[in-house]
This record gives sequence, C-alpha cells and structure tokens, in this order.
Amino acid sequence: MKLAHLFTRTLRDAPSDAEMVNHQLAVRAGLVRLVAAGSYALMPLGRRVIQKIEGILRDEINRIDGQEIRMPVVQPAEIFQASGRWDSFGPVLQKIKNGSGREFALGPTHEDVVAFLAEREIDSYKQLPQHVYQIQTKYRNEARPRGGLIRLREFTMKDSYSLHTDYADLDRFYERMVGAYRRICERVQIDVFPVEADTGVMGGRDSHEFVMLHDQGEALVVVCDQCGYAANTEAAAFRLDKPEAVEWEAVQKVATPDCTSIQEVADFIGVPTNQTLKAVFFVNEKAGQVGEFVFVVIRGDLDVNEVKLINALGGGEVRPATDEEIRATGAVPGYASPMGLSQDVKVIADVSVRYGANFVAGANDAGYHFTGVNVPRDFDPAVVVDLAEPYEGAGCARCDGGHLHLKRAIEIGHCFKLGTRYSDVMDVTYQDEKGESHPVVMGSYGIGLERLMGLIIEAHHDDYGIIWPRCVAPFDVHIVVLGKEPEYVERAAQLHDELIAAGFDVLLDDRADCTAGVKFADADLIGVPVRLTVSKKALEAGCVEGKRRASSERVMVPLEQVVEWVGEE
Repeated sequence: MKLAHLFTRTLRDAPSDAEMVNHQLAVRAGLVRLVAAGSYALMPLGRRVIQKIEGILRDEINRIDGQEIRMPVVQPAEIFQASGRWDSFGPVLQKIKNGSGREFALGPTHEDVVAFLAEREIDSYKQLPQHVYQIQTKYRNEARPRGGLIRLREFTMKDSYSLHTDYADLDRFYERMVGAYRRICERVQIDVFPVEADTGVMGGRDSHEFVMLHDQGEALVVVCDQCGYAANTEAAAFRLDKPEAVEWEAVQKVATPDCTSIQEVADFIGVPTNQTLKAVFFVNEKAGQVGEFVFVVIRGDLDVNEVKLINALGGGEVRPATDEEIRATGAVPGYASPMGLSQDVKVIADVSVRYGANFVAGANDAGYHFTGVNVPRDFDPAVVVDLAEPYEGAGCARCDGGHLHLKRAIEIGHCFKLGTRYSDVMDVTYQDEKGESHPVVMGSYGIGLERLMGLIIEAHHDDYGIIWPRCVAPFDVHIVVLGKEPEYVERAAQLHDELIAAGFDVLLDDRADCTAGVKFADADLIGVPVRLTVSKKALEAGCVEGKRRASSERVMVPLEQVVEWVGEE
C-alpha cells in the first residue's frame, strides 16, 4: 500500500479529551476516527490490526474445537423476556422498536440467543459438548464511555459459548478456555492474569476476568502477597479477625453532641472505629416494582460495596436514600441504627457485625448514640452477608498469613460458568442414556477486540508512537523514500514488490510533498516493526538503511539481503 493513497492521515496533536495513551495514539496514527461518543470508525490501518487480532483469536478458539457462527445484532424482545434479562439488564440494553411497534434490542452479548438456538438444536446427550463462537458487533448503552478504545458503546467481541451435560464437563472445558486466553495474550505480548469476578447480569456460578495492571484502569483488584489469590473488589473476600471474647455490656444511651461521622463518634466515646456500627441507606429499584428502602449496617471501619449489595438484594440498582426517606422510617440521619425504628424496615448487615462486641451505634435521636450494642441480642438483621469493600492490607481469606493489596487494572476478557441459569428459564434440555431430561449446562467467554488493540498500544509505545508486536502490526515493513529523484522512487517500488512477493505486508511512504522529518515521525507514530529508508547515500553503497521500531540502532542492509534481514526476529 502507498501512504499517499491511504484514506486517513496522521495528526500531530491528540484530542483534547484523550487521557489514555491508546486514545491519543490511535487517533494520531489514524487507526480510528470518532463518530459519536463511544463509537469509532476503524480506518484502514486500524482495520488491518483488528484483522490480525481476529486471526489470532480464530487460531486459538478453533484449537479448542470452536465452531464459528454468526448471530444477529438486532434481537427480538421475546428472547430477552424469556431469559428474564429484558428488565434486569438495565439501561445498558439499548431497546428499539420497528415500524410496526415490535420491540427489539441491540445485542450487548448473545447468551440469550445461544440458549434460544440450543433449545431448537439440542435434544440428546450425544450432541454434547458443543462450543460455538462468533466475532460480531455488540452495542451497550454505556453511561460513560471512556479511555478511547477501552470502554465503548459499539464494539467488536469474540464471544464463545459452550454447552455441556454437567458441571464437571463445564469445569474441564473452562480450563481449556482459560488456557486459550492465556495463549492469546502471550501472542499479542501483553501481561495478564485471571481474577475472580462478579457474575453480574450474566448470572451463573463462577467467573474470572483477565486483567492487565494499569494505573488508569477502572477496575480495582486485590492480590494476596502470599498465596496469589486475586479477585475483583466486587467479588473479593477478606479475613476479619475474631476479637477476644468479652462480656456483653448493657445498652446505654449517651450524649454525643455534634458527632455525626464515625471518626467523630469513636473519638468522643474513646473506642476504635471498628467498635462502631455504620448505618448506610439505599433504595433498591427494580423494573416494574416500587423501590424498596434498605437499611445497611456495617462495621464503622469498612465501606459498602454496592455490587455486593445489589447481588444480595437479587439485582436491580441501588441509589442513596434521601434524608426524607430515612426520616420516614423513624431513623435519624447521622444518628441512625436499626434499634427502635417506627416501622418495619428491611435490614441487611455485613458479616462484620459478628466480628466485635459492645458496639457504638446511633440512637435514632439527634445528638445521641447507644453503647453496648450487640448482634443479635439488640437487633437481628434479616440478612447477614459479605457487603464490604476490601481495603489495602486486609487479611487474605484464602491463607493465614497473607495480606491483600489493591491494584488498578483493565479487564481484557471475561469467562463465565453460566451453569443452568438460561437453560432453566428457556427450557434448554437434553435426554440422557435413560431418556431422562436434564438442563444443558452453559459457559460464556468474551474478549473485546478494540479494547485488546487499545491495550496492546498501552503496553507497547514510547514517546514517539506505537511499537506494534509483529503479529498484529498493520504492516510488516514501512519503506521511506528520501528524495524526489525518479531512480529512488523506482528502487523503493521495486523493493516494495520484492518484499510483497516474499510474503510481507508493506507500506510505502512515497509522498513527494513531505520532508524527511515528517516521514520519520509518521513511521514512528504508526509503529510498523521494520523501517527501510531508501536514500541517495544508502543506494550509492548498494544498501538501504534498516531500523527496527523497538530499537534505536540503524544498520546498512545490502539490497540483496533485505528480504532475509526483514524476516529476522
């Protein structure tokens, strides 16, 4: 390809809102162009990179017996309604109507459609296991697309789905998929590791995210410094040490004037914050239902993880309750506890309320707190579950001596053990050897392609531009012609043809109106692995100047050895 004919151009400046390197360089190098918030056009260079990524994905997924299919982007509402996700998916699900008023959704993922197809195709254990996948457009109405290619509304995903007779077979295949994801990331030269994760609206039993550590990552993960346990904070458990057994005190009401924060109350009474109870109020909103007021109680030194709370409440969304909503229950903002409320209120407590005694809690009276509060003697929560946000240095729940450390990360791929979550509600069954019917056990596995391209850029760049690993580079070789003399241009064209004949993808910068500095800057920005410079000085020596993008070294390569030199790693 000749650069003069390329349907895009490089830019000297990055977009003003581009905070992440992938965003800056992808736009400047002409890989993508913004069309709408969260939606980019893939320009010729970017499309070539995505095609290379697609090839790697197909290699690895076919290696574990994947069968490629293609499912519609526009999906009828009836399928989502059958799976129960028409309402539970939330505003991320972009709903539309056709001219006759029939409702559809733009596919955010395709578990529902796979279950719909499996119900019609699978009837016997002899047909299982199955593994199908597609590389297809997805659309999610993300409230805050960010990070350039990292969080998009419209994007391409490799999504795989497996169908099994039982959980044991799912577990075996799951490990094969984890191995495939590891190999994919190794091939594109990014360092990732799996972490336990929340299953979210996907549902199911277990899930793992593959993440890359990154200071600007929107995910927060914990990693144990001893046993290697790793999890997203939305799913992470940590150890709460049991306090020494003490005699329960009687409840006493004490004045705590002007003490509305946990720290102020603890300091005033003279106890550590882990001997206080914090009241946090939410309203749980589910589609088609009246919002439910929820009173959350957690130890004062901890914070509520809202994803854990939503899971404990059975889905929906949560928002902070207003002061008016709090007072309507008989609680007093800043001085609240579940004790003595004027009406029946749903109380859900974090497990930390069991790790302590003689707590300090609000008295539901402005300026007063109770001391000597103990669970379940003084109040008995309807639900006690893990709701706490992990914190730096927390004890590891998987080993005795380890501690958890918080790290920022970006998710690259996600694997789910869906189990029978979709089969049960969509009647996806098979008959065993005895003719008895059982639900099909499912798995789901996804990788976003544009995000993967963005993370490759994040991992491989310098101050001048992108440094593509050869396996995903838009071209293998970038030829730069210095000088307008016909013999130089002709020799570069010959070299271009020789390299193509040898199997290389070649970009020829034949622009006559650009200086050497501009051409070299563009070559560094675009980041093709090998640069060959055709110039008067080099040709007079029977050579071209060769430079590998990842190195500062420049070498004179004899013309008859160029193909061999380019092929060297």
